[in-house]
Amino acid sequence: MSRICKDGFDEECIKEQREVYGIAYTQNILSGRWKYLILWFLKFKERRYNEIKTFLGGISQGSLTMQLRELETDGLINRKIYPEVPPRVEYSLTSKGEALIPIIDLMEEFGKRFGDKVD
Repeated sequence: MSRICKDGFDEECIKEQREVYGIAYTQNILSGRWKYLILWFLKFKERRYNEIKTFLGGISQGSLTMQLRELETDGLINRKIYPEVPPRVEYSLTSKGEALIPIIDLMEEFGKRFGDKVD
């Protein structure tokens, strides 16, 4: 399988590896330490930047900003700026982001079932 670059997959890779492309695409857009948790947190309602940062705890401002930008670029979240002083920014899921929630919910269930078991 071809390597994934920052811009995704080339057309030849998509055609040659069609059977695994969907898995690789999903993995590519969710790559990042915090993206799963951000999406899970946004499934309940729109959130402000500081709410997300507080929820995640140990994330730096730079890392959170980068993760949010990538999620927005990939079409998983919306960023809405309200023209107030100071400006208020809220993040919410797009329909594409909402489509990932069942996958994240399954990951949650898997973790609850097997996370504390040692093989």
